[in-house]
Amino acid sequence: MSWQPFQARPSRRDFLCESYLGLGGIALLDLLASDTRATATTNPLMVKPAHLPGQAKRCIFLFMEGGVSQMDTFEYVPALEKLDGKRMPTNRGTTGAVGTVGAGPNRVIASPYKFARYGESGHWMSELFPHLSTRVDELAWIHGIELGSSNHGPAVYHALTGHLQPGSPSVGSWVTYGLGSENQNLPGFVVVGQGAPAIGGAAQWGNGFLPASYQGTLFRNGPTPIVNLNPQPGQSLDRQREELDLLRWLNERHAAQRSATSELEARIAAYEVAYKMQTEAPDLIDISGESNATKNLYGIDQADTDTFGRQCLLARRMVERGVRFVKLLHRRGKPWDQHGGIKGKLPQLCREVDQPITGLLHDLGSRGLLEDTLVVWASEMGRTPWDSNLTQSDPGRDHNNYALVMWMAGGKVRGGASYGKPDEWSLRSADEHVHIRDVHATLLHLMGLDQEALTYLHAGRFDRLTDFGGRVIREILA
Repeated sequence: MSWQPFQARPSRRDFLCESYLGLGGIALLDLLASDTRATATTNPLMVKPAHLPGQAKRCIFLFMEGGVSQMDTFEYVPALEKLDGKRMPTNRGTTGAVGTVGAGPNRVIASPYKFARYGESGHWMSELFPHLSTRVDELAWIHGIELGSSNHGPAVYHALTGHLQPGSPSVGSWVTYGLGSENQNLPGFVVVGQGAPAIGGAAQWGNGFLPASYQGTLFRNGPTPIVNLNPQPGQSLDRQREELDLLRWLNERHAAQRSATSELEARIAAYEVAYKMQTEAPDLIDISGESNATKNLYGIDQADTDTFGRQCLLARRMVERGVRFVKLLHRRGKPWDQHGGIKGKLPQLCREVDQPITGLLHDLGSRGLLEDTLVVWASEMGRTPWDSNLTQSDPGRDHNNYALVMWMAGGKVRGGASYGKPDEWSLRSADEHVHIRDVHATLLHLMGLDQEALTYLHAGRFDRLTDFGGRVIREILA
């Protein structure tokens, strides 16, 4: 055994000097955390400068829950007509549920709907969208988007938060965190739904590890989107203001003695916004002053389109008043999950959204809002060319996390552009590999946000929406 010289134990000063972070690094982390707390306490929703000036100022995000069948709506797949009713050939390049189900018993289902090319761009669309097809040259398409799961919950989280598990900030939270809100009397991020449950619950519009001020505020659909909006009988606004001032003083005194106060700071801000909403929100949700022509444009008071038409009109009224991010959920649960009913159910769903969305695009354009408002259509996945249930008379399609189709309009989008070429079966992208991270990077870019600069210190690392990065799809930019 060789002799080793005795080495003295290093002093605490030597240890810190030679450590990876050093004393300066430790101090920096504390200063960053303190700065974050100070900013949130001052005003978490104050307007912040964009990284890229001249981009869109606000976003309306249209989310169709369940997984829209792309080959019955926005992708013409003539190869399916040749194999209709026969077994799907072995497919390569897919794994997970898509690869497994594709190897089992199945039958190819050709689309029962007629397709045609529309506009100068010549983009294919099915007869299920007669209204939207008239504005096809304003839309930029992204085909063959890949997500990390073919199960609804994880796919929804991936599409809306960039991660497969709940707990990460949603797209709307990131945008509001990065830009703030132009209207301090309304929430910066609003979600308009049609009742619970949404897939994945409130986590799909949650703030995750961002301060709670950036979470989405849920508006109900119908005549009373906001409950308890008016003061209680006998309670004046002046008296309520005095009570809120006292409550704020107590809460800020409590927060000053603690470090992890995100929830409390969000509650303070929420009380303030709730108070201010009592003066502005009643006018926001009251559409009685809208002209009959505008209501007809959205399909309001018509059986199929009234519900989503009101949501779309409310979204226009919100962005008109400076709300930064508005997310609209169509239906409740997962109505677009077409394992059956391609013939019987899908036309109804398309009727419910076709005219309202087209009316929204027209209304935004006529008011000069579309050029700086980004409108996004999305779902959490696409569908397969086959049906694995061989006994259904009205067949459906299975989940496909390789074939999501999205479109964007407004902002700095190049209308009529298309990126991502689907293969002959509309099963996955044939050439360009498009990941949901790329879509998120593009959305942030269109909103004037640099994905690499939009970060938040969490658990010792600077997290971001696109995780380790996505490619901005410049082919669809103006």
